[in-house]
Amino acid sequence: FCPPQLLALVIGTLLSLTVFGDVELRRIGTFTAEFPTFQVPTFSTDQIRLMVVNGAVLGMLGCIDALLTSVVADSLTRTEHDSNKELIGQGLGNVMSGLFGGLPGAGATMGTVVNIQAGGRSALSGIVRALILMLVILLAAPLASRIPLAVLAGIALKVGFDIIDWSFLKRAHHLSIKAACITYGVIALTVLVDLIWAVFIGVFVANVLTIERMTALQAKGVKTITTTDDDVELPEQEQALLDQASGRLLLFQLTGPMIFGVAKTISREHNAIEDCDAVLFDLSEVSHLGVTASLALENAIKEAVEVGRSVYLVVIAGSATRTRLEKLKLLELLPEHHVSEDREEILRRAVGELPVLQEV
Repeated sequence: FCPPQLLALVIGTLLSLTVFGDVELRRIGTFTAEFPTFQVPTFSTDQIRLMVVNGAVLGMLGCIDALLTSVVADSLTRTEHDSNKELIGQGLGNVMSGLFGGLPGAGATMGTVVNIQAGGRSALSGIVRALILMLVILLAAPLASRIPLAVLAGIALKVGFDIIDWSFLKRAHHLSIKAACITYGVIALTVLVDLIWAVFIGVFVANVLTIERMTALQAKGVKTITTTDDDVELPEQEQALLDQASGRLLLFQLTGPMIFGVAKTISREHNAIEDCDAVLFDLSEVSHLGVTASLALENAIKEAVEVGRSVYLVVIAGSATRTRLEKLKLLELLPEHHVSEDREEILRRAVGELPVLQEV
C-alpha cells in the first residue's frame, strides 16, 4: 500500500529531474539540516505592545485553525475531538517551538487530511508523520530540496478539493437560506479578506440568528391563562378553580429556560393584562431563569402590586430559580403565604381571596 499523495510526490519529482530536467523549475531549495539550539527569550519594554498584539492575533488564528482542522478530522474519521486538549497541546508545542527559535504553528488542515487519507486514524499517526519529516530534514535534505513546488501545489490543490463538503454546498440553499448565506459569506470573506474576520463575522451572525430562533421558541413557554377556554391543558381541579374565578384571576405560566430574549415577551404579556384582580406567576417548570428575564419578572410583579393586584408565586424550594429570586430579593415583595410550591394550593388560596367573590 502506498498513499497516492506520496506516489504523486515521488513520480512528479522524478519526472521533473528526467523529462523536464532542462526546464527551470522552482523547487523547495536548500535548508538548514541540523537540530535547533535553545534560546533564552528576551523582552524589552519597547516591543511589549507589538508582541502582545501580534501574539494575540496569531493565537486567535491558531486556535481557529486548529479547531477547524479538528472538525474536519472528526467528519472524516467519525470521531469527536477534545477542544481543550487540542488547544493546550498546541500552546505547549508553540512554547517549546519559541524556545528553540521556531515559528508558531497550528493544526494544519491539509496535512491532517493527507494523513487521514493515507490511513492515519490516531495520534500515533501524527507522531510518526512528525518523526518522518524530521528524518527527511536531517538525513535527506539534498533530496528534499529537489522537490518542485508545482508538485506540492498539485497535491495541495487535490487535497483542498477533497476537504470541501460538496454535497452540503449543493443542498445548502434547500436546507436553509440563512445558513447558506452565512456559508457563502464566510467563504467570500476568507478569500477576499482573511480567516480571522471571516470566522468572527460568521460566528457573530450565526449566534444572532440562533438567539433569535431560541427566543422565538422560548417565547412559546410564556402563557397567560384566565379561563379553561384558553388553549392550555390543566388538571381538573385547577380548571375548576379558574372557572370559579370567572376571569378575575390570571395564571401567568412560564416553562423551560428563560433567557434575556424572553424578557420582552414577559413584559408584553404582562402589559396586556387589564381586567383582573390577582395574578399568579407559575415558575415551577422553569429550568433556568436568566438575569434579564428575572428583572422583567420583577418589573411585572412590582407593577401588579402598585396597581393593587394580589400577586402569588409558585416556585420550587431549593431550585436555581428560587435562589435567583432570593438574590434579587424579589420574594420580599410578596406576603409569605402568597408563595408556594403547590400550584393547586396557591390557586385555591388566590380564588378564596378574590374581592369579587368575597362580595358575592
